[in-house]
Amino acid sequence: MAATSTTVSTFLHPLHHHDTNLSSSKRGMYHRFSSLSLLSTTSSKSSRIQFSPKGSANPLFVAPVVEKKRKSSFQTEAVRQLTGSLTKAEGFRFAIVIARFNEIVTRPLMEGALDTFKKYSVREEDVDVVWVPGCFEVGLVAEKLGKSGKYNAILCIGAVIRGDTTHYDAVANSAASGVLSAGLNSGVPCIFGVLTCEDMDQALNRAGGKAGNKGSEAALTAIEMAALFEHHLKE
Repeated sequence: MAATSTTVSTFLHPLHHHDTNLSSSKRGMYHRFSSLSLLSTTSSKSSRIQFSPKGSANPLFVAPVVEKKRKSSFQTEAVRQLTGSLTKAEGFRFAIVIARFNEIVTRPLMEGALDTFKKYSVREEDVDVVWVPGCFEVGLVAEKLGKSGKYNAILCIGAVIRGDTTHYDAVANSAASGVLSAGLNSGVPCIFGVLTCEDMDQALNRAGGKAGNKGSEAALTAIEMAALFEHHLKE
């Protein structure tokens, strides 16, 4: 408190040394503004001191301001975090279900997926490719392959491009729900690698063009999900 009292004495200097030449109105102004609150910084717990109009400390108004620190009940050290590894793909088996419709798009997607599997040490004999007429049939075949128990993940590839009718919406929605249902019903990760594009340029850009190869990205997802199921979620 010594440091605080020194500061207070200096701050209240005009209140204790009244100039006799000041008018009564000016002296009254000093007294009207002499009720001050200073925050002490001399200890870890802050104290607020209220001064009376004459500048003397009133101990009745000394109240410590204690900062409460919230203690979180969530202990991050105890949480297990599981993730699939991309470095443990050797020995996994994959199936690719690919739609023949819009093959000018779907074949480059398949090639991108096969290249990625090879880069991550998946052997060629551990990948089976199954062709189906279109995206509508992808989900059915994916579920059948998943239930066979031969594969760690199923990669579903197709391309739906908007036309002049509402056929696009029906096929795109059916393909998405079909792949989802295949994974849920078989218990094997079924990866959605079906492009849904406004025009052919968009599709080609995503099949090895300016926007990369979505088939390659889907293959990475398949590897990660296969590793997650095999190393952490296997019953």
